[in-house]
Amino acid sequence: GDGPPFQSGGQRTLHGCSVCCKSSWNQLQDLCRLAKLSCPALGISKRNLYDFEVEYLCDYKKIREQEYYLVKWRGYPDSESTWEPRQNLKCVRILKQFHKDLERELLRRHQRSKPPRHLDPSLANYLVQKAKQRRALRRWEQELNAKRSHLGRITVENEVDLDGPPRAFVYINEYRVGEGITLNQVAVGCECQDCLWAPAGGCCPGASLHKFAYNDQGQVRLRAGLPIYECNSRCRCGYDCPNRVVQKGIRYDLCIFRTDDGRGWGVRTLEKIRKNSFVMEYVGEIITSEEAERRGQIYDRQGATYLFDLDYVEDVYTVDAAYYGNISHFVNHSCDPNLQVYNVFIDNLDERLPRIAFFATRTIRAGEELTFDYNMQVDPVDMESTRMDSNFGLAGLPGSPKKRVRIECKCGTESCRKYLF
Repeated sequence: GDGPPFQSGGQRTLHGCSVCCKSSWNQLQDLCRLAKLSCPALGISKRNLYDFEVEYLCDYKKIREQEYYLVKWRGYPDSESTWEPRQNLKCVRILKQFHKDLERELLRRHQRSKPPRHLDPSLANYLVQKAKQRRALRRWEQELNAKRSHLGRITVENEVDLDGPPRAFVYINEYRVGEGITLNQVAVGCECQDCLWAPAGGCCPGASLHKFAYNDQGQVRLRAGLPIYECNSRCRCGYDCPNRVVQKGIRYDLCIFRTDDGRGWGVRTLEKIRKNSFVMEYVGEIITSEEAERRGQIYDRQGATYLFDLDYVEDVYTVDAAYYGNISHFVNHSCDPNLQVYNVFIDNLDERLPRIAFFATRTIRAGEELTFDYNMQVDPVDMESTRMDSNFGLAGLPGSPKKRVRIECKCGTESCRKYLF
């Protein structure tokens, strides 16, 4: 408390020398409180020296008409937890959540929803596990939002079981290129004054003999199977060009949630999404089809698939989103999906390496789960669309899906095919 002053940002200054402090601001405040020292630089004064922070509530009892809670204090071991009467606690949000979890668990156990006078040990233990899980999911949510480069926020929710954040998953915003693969940067851009209304030479799509993909609202107007060519870093047009949609990233607030029907995590939108609007990209690690074949056998044994073949022209590369990925990693399969896949070319025009973008097939209401068909087949209307039969997860197996473990489909739609592969 009376030692050398602190600078914000965790720097400790001593005689003109600055050393990075490994303790967080909160930990330093806790240390002051433990040592009963006030420190103005940390905001610890005699007035708030004895204000301790509730980390979570562990138990509950009612004696006569007085309610008591067993409190785990932040910065203190479990052995220092104390029973406190309700009026001593200012943590309204934590109290509300504790009672919500208690009520939900009593209902699940087919007991009355009013809290008993004493909680049995298994119930108290469940509430502690739930509180710890919430903290872990909150931390993960903050981590995801710190890593995202897109506008849309990510929230995380699990009201189904005690599963915490996935252990082996790293959030990325764009393709991670695997060993021995290079992405060639585009050499030329368009010279249009107005890419939508006065395209010079058909703008970027025209240069590759393709059609302009969007209307003035940024909604895709091409049939599924036709490629999207967006303006790139060498074009004259600016950020607001109507032919820059996918490259701007996710615009909607989305929620990663635990499904209650055994499909693991899923993704729902928190905002209404208009038909034909861009929703998200499928990103992951780009690997060769040989490497995908090797990994695919391992994933099959685990009963999960995150492999997406880039077979727009030929089956050379695959995107693996198992370990490195964005929010699309958590999007579930449906036989009646609300997302459609498009191949997109922006700063790399190698037809073997398109970017994979999901667009809404219809208006999607706020709160609705987002899904795509893992076994998407585009009708071969013409040569252009047969080029895109993105068989999700059938990596490196031309015409021989029978080698695959047949995964049972749990999408629950009327048109369900019962098996994914």
